[in-house]
Amino acid sequence: MNIIQAIILGIVQGLTEFLPVSSSGHLTIFQHVMGVDMEGNLFFNVMLHVGTLLAVCAVYYKLIIRLIKALFGLIKDIFTGKFKWSKMDGDKNLLVMLFIGLLPLFLLFVPIPGSGGLSGKDLAEVWQGNSGYFIITGFAELATSIMLWVGIKALDNTKARSTNVLKEPGRRRMKTVDAVFVGITQCLAAVFPGLSRSGSTLAMGELRGLNKQVALDYTFVLGIPSILAAALLEAKDALEAQGTQDTFAVSTGAMIIGMITAMVVGFFAIKLFKWMLAKDRTGIFVAYTALVGIAVIVIGAVELMAGKNLFSGAALTFG
Repeated sequence: MNIIQAIILGIVQGLTEFLPVSSSGHLTIFQHVMGVDMEGNLFFNVMLHVGTLLAVCAVYYKLIIRLIKALFGLIKDIFTGKFKWSKMDGDKNLLVMLFIGLLPLFLLFVPIPGSGGLSGKDLAEVWQGNSGYFIITGFAELATSIMLWVGIKALDNTKARSTNVLKEPGRRRMKTVDAVFVGITQCLAAVFPGLSRSGSTLAMGELRGLNKQVALDYTFVLGIPSILAAALLEAKDALEAQGTQDTFAVSTGAMIIGMITAMVVGFFAIKLFKWMLAKDRTGIFVAYTALVGIAVIVIGAVELMAGKNLFSGAALTFG
């Protein structure tokens, strides 16, 4: 992989990690078109995740500091016997909801019945090594489009029920069931390539009647430990594959440039999405993900019939 390819993939990662269009789906598409095998560039994947992690931390650093303070306050309340669920302030409530929202991720490591012992994480990895992965990405992009559309309709219904036109509608305090549903949605997004994590979890928050900005902030902050976990898992895989020829196929310079690109682009992508949500202009992503999904499905179907990658000419592999 050369530096130009690293920059392109850094831009794709930075944009699509936070815009509701699926980073895994778009990385798959761009890798497919460019003929780049990311399975042989594990440390580059890690660096891209680190870049987007730095971006979300840079945007939400004030909230992160507040949550750290809330954690110490929560621990103090528990050990002094002053903790009361109904008396938690907004930051402590958000912190607890983050812990609850992360619990469903453990389902990724639970064997799926009838799969021969495969977990959700294993299933995602199996798909990545299969040429049918491309067409699966197309259907998942369509699912993202549907989820976004449902979320917009739910938000419209919330506005219609609102009695205060001067205040943004929707609940600003999360409930346990909100966190559970959003967490399960995030879990599904980790399994299906092309299903946007930010888009689907935002839509679920809106379906639960949350204020749109509260739902978006929760989605992005929830993504911090999720992105960190993904980076650590990929780092573990990279270290285990250290003896293979392709583990360090990307130069150090290309990895650093890709990381910085993902960080800078990711920072502005978060700002852009927050602005678009505030202005109710997220409908564009419904149309975009639908068009991308349809295009990928058509191309994937043609490739399956031809038995080769239409862009690189490489023969399709199934494993």
